[in-house]
Amino acid sequence: MKLFATIPEVRAALSDMRAIRKRVGLVPTMGALHDGHLSLVRAAKKQCDAVVVSIFVNPTQFAPTEDLAKYPRQMERDRALLEEEGVDILFAPSVEEIYGSGSITWVLVEGLSEKLDGRSRPGHFRGVATVVAKLFNIIEPQIAFFGQKDAAQLAVIRRMVRDLNFPVEIIAGAIVREPDGLAMSSRNAYLSPEERGHALVLQRSLRRAEAEFQSGQRIAAKLISAALEVLASEPQVAVDYLEIVNPDTLESVERITQTALLAIAARVGSTRLIDNILLIP
Repeated sequence: MKLFATIPEVRAALSDMRAIRKRVGLVPTMGALHDGHLSLVRAAKKQCDAVVVSIFVNPTQFAPTEDLAKYPRQMERDRALLEEEGVDILFAPSVEEIYGSGSITWVLVEGLSEKLDGRSRPGHFRGVATVVAKLFNIIEPQIAFFGQKDAAQLAVIRRMVRDLNFPVEIIAGAIVREPDGLAMSSRNAYLSPEERGHALVLQRSLRRAEAEFQSGQRIAAKLISAALEVLASEPQVAVDYLEIVNPDTLESVERITQTALLAIAARVGSTRLIDNILLIP
């Protein structure tokens, strides 16, 4: 595996790969890798001739009050994991390399960026869309792999790709869970053992709504009520949002007649967690 920290270096290496017609896949990450990330790497290995993983903790998607400073950074561990998976290139640029001096250009996917996580994290998806657009311009992948856990991010990126005519196929990888059902996240490391126990209510609430759905319930408000009943059993968990939306537009759904996204965000202690499931009639 080759490690590059600058844009000219990684572009030169990828130019050589394209000269021999290699199909390039990109897995963008912020590091602190877990099996969810590695499942995307494995999917990329199956579908591409060369796999690039980026590790970049993107400051523009964090609000001033969020966890940028303490976000886990484990470069040596991450590098060893990616070596073991047979990744071809690790791109780990600095903030200065990505944004330069006085950068003032942004990518904003209007309409979607203000929904779900974007509603409670103003500016978050502007930062996400901008850095992903930069990575697409730098790496020029044919396929890019993202996790379904970040469902709102997935919708934003897909719309950006469509609207800006990026020649990139977006592949969503299924949520990977811990043995107890908690969705894997780099932020799980923040949880105390007690908080970890409380956090399991997110998955239980989604499964309760899913069971009601499988029993024939199609009214979104009733499914949400069923999930909220479960969440009420853990008063230590503060719900940010619990919504049923169209997975592409993130618009609220009242009655489920086609695939819908049931998504939740909540705080457990000081840690914000997200999870979701797809409801398919």
